[in-house]
This record gives sequence, C-alpha cells and structure tokens, in this order.
Amino acid sequence: MHNTALDTLLQHPRIWRGERGSWTEDDHMASGFSALDRVLPGGGWPQGALTEVLLPHPGIGELQLLLPALRQLNQEQRWIALIAPPYIPYAPAWQAAGLDLSRLLWVRPRTPVDQLWAMEQALHSGTCGAVITWPTTFPKFQQLRRLQLAAEASQAWAVVLEPLSAAAQTSPAALRLQLAPTDEGLAVHLLKRRGAWAGEAVELALA
Repeated sequence: MHNTALDTLLQHPRIWRGERGSWTEDDHMASGFSALDRVLPGGGWPQGALTEVLLPHPGIGELQLLLPALRQLNQEQRWIALIAPPYIPYAPAWQAAGLDLSRLLWVRPRTPVDQLWAMEQALHSGTCGAVITWPTTFPKFQQLRRLQLAAEASQAWAVVLEPLSAAAQTSPAALRLQLAPTDEGLAVHLLKRRGAWAGEAVELALA
C-alpha cells in the first residue's frame, strides 16, 4: 500500500535521500558575495541550520565574511547574539559596518558549558536572527547536534567559529567551511554542505 505520509515527508527540502539536491529559497539568505552564493546550498547561508567555520586564528576577516548577512537580519529587526567573542566588540566599528547596536547582544559566559548553553538558549528565544560563538573548547558531536536542532526550531542562523584542528572531528552541521587568508581577502573551502557534494573553493576580496 502506498504510504502517502512517507511520500509527503520525503518531499521536504531538508530531507536528503542520498542524491544531489538543494535547499529552497526560503531556507537561505544571500551572503553578499556572488561567487560564494554560487556554491552555497540554496544560493546563500542556510537559515534554520548550523554553520561551522574553521579558521587558523581569529581576525583573518571572518566577521567581514558574515557582515552582509548580519546587516540583512538586523534590518529585519532580528537580534544578533555574540557568544564569547575572543575580543571585546568595538561598538563604533560595528555601528560603522551598518549594524543597529540596540539589537546587538554580547554574552560573556564563565565556562565552556555555559557558553554552549547560552547559544542554545539564544537560538530557542525565537528573536535572534543569528547567534555566533567562538568555543573555548571543542564542542562534542552531541552538543553541536543540540545547536543544530535549536537552529532548526527557531529558523535562526547558528554559526560556530573553531580552529582548523576541529576538521578532524565529525560534525552534524549543515554547512562546514574552512577559511584561509589571502592577499586580497579570504579563500573559502567547502568541507561539507547538506544536500550536495562539497569540495569547492572560492576566493573572495574583502574591502
């Protein structure tokens, strides 16, 4: 007997059946870099999902990479939460980048466990468009899975910035990128993207 319920489930854009596919337009937002959008799932940053960004060290341009999308969310009156950034956010620089400081939240947890808890709570709040964290220790697979589920439930963009050594660990993230600085900006290597093959690399010029 034909299972109508199963057929309906399999048509959902978040279900991957082991073949090449894509997210719908409602599931992504433009990154602000056309070359990057061409290789990202659905043509932009996946919303309602966890994005892992691996980098050699903070300050290579990772925030410039995220800023166009953060501005878009800010214009939609969504909160931007920064959980345990490695440096104190410099308010004039964020304001000059076009962000409304009244909707920028800076959280300083005391422990690594508190850090991930704060990110999960910010995602579950339903008011944050993006929640970004810089873990001080490698999150476990189960912890990242909780963040992925929280992002899905709230349709928020969850971003975890980690050292390159995290690439050796398996991850439930829908999107996984590795960054490297270049003379003009950043090289972005796609390590994993849900619903399609990964492996592409693009170079971006940052202003």
